[in-house]
Amino acid sequence: MLGSYKIRTDLAVEARERFTEENVEVRGVEVREEYNEEKEIRTTVVKITTENGARSMGRPQGTYITIESEGLSAPDEDYHREVSEELSRHLRQLIGLEKEKSVLVVGLGNQAITADSLGPEVVGNLRMTRHLIREYGLKSTSEEALHAISGIVPGVMAQTGMETSEIIEGVVEITKPDVVIAVDALAARSTRRLNRTIQITDTGITPGSGVGNHRNGLTEENLKVKVIGIGVPTVVDAATIVHDSMSHLLDALEESEQKEFLEEMISPHLHGMFVTPKDVDETIKYLSYTISEGLNMTFEPGD
Repeated sequence: MLGSYKIRTDLAVEARERFTEENVEVRGVEVREEYNEEKEIRTTVVKITTENGARSMGRPQGTYITIESEGLSAPDEDYHREVSEELSRHLRQLIGLEKEKSVLVVGLGNQAITADSLGPEVVGNLRMTRHLIREYGLKSTSEEALHAISGIVPGVMAQTGMETSEIIEGVVEITKPDVVIAVDALAARSTRRLNRTIQITDTGITPGSGVGNHRNGLTEENLKVKVIGIGVPTVVDAATIVHDSMSHLLDALEESEQKEFLEEMISPHLHGMFVTPKDVDETIKYLSYTISEGLNMTFEPGD
């Protein structure tokens, strides 16, 4: 119903829902859903298997895993350990940890902007091991096997004057990790998914794409190593909120009337505005611990 207005979302599950609402079948897209009633976690796996599916979805071929929990943004003394465990389970499957791996975790975003600080906060909570292995070997850790974990917070172009991809390409070239994990804040189509959803994908990540700031992507094609993207939607397009608030009224109008009404009500400047919940400060703290613990679990010695 938004007509010519582009709905911004980084979530593959929301792109797929658009076709479901319109009763359109997309070839080359497989969807599997699971719901754990005890843990109240819904997991949706969207696999884009063909070029046709990629064109229809507007996303690269690959696997997109969405973990949703209504209570994810609420305070929890255990920082939602059950969600961390679910995150870890899927990461192990995507990465493959049959042998020791060198892993670079990239915290994307601007730490000075709360809604965009998820990536840096996650990296700050990780257990780094690469330096210990390089300096002292495994004997210093009392472990027989240990993944080499390193991390970087590259900042944003306005702070560094460089594309994030340029910085990461240089780090990858020197440190030679087996896999890169990029963590970033995303944009959602639905307000109900804000700070309650985690998306994992094996297609990498494009910083700022959800809010229209298209930067060079961190992908396997660019970095020459496997890239896993992890993100949480922390903002939603203001124009989308206006549209959803008027959805019942729009349903009663003819298509031509809907277009005219939207053009009157949704002024162009709204499409440059993004909204985040007022408690985003505390929420980012909880979410960063949930994701970092999921990563720490994934690379625990002996796993």
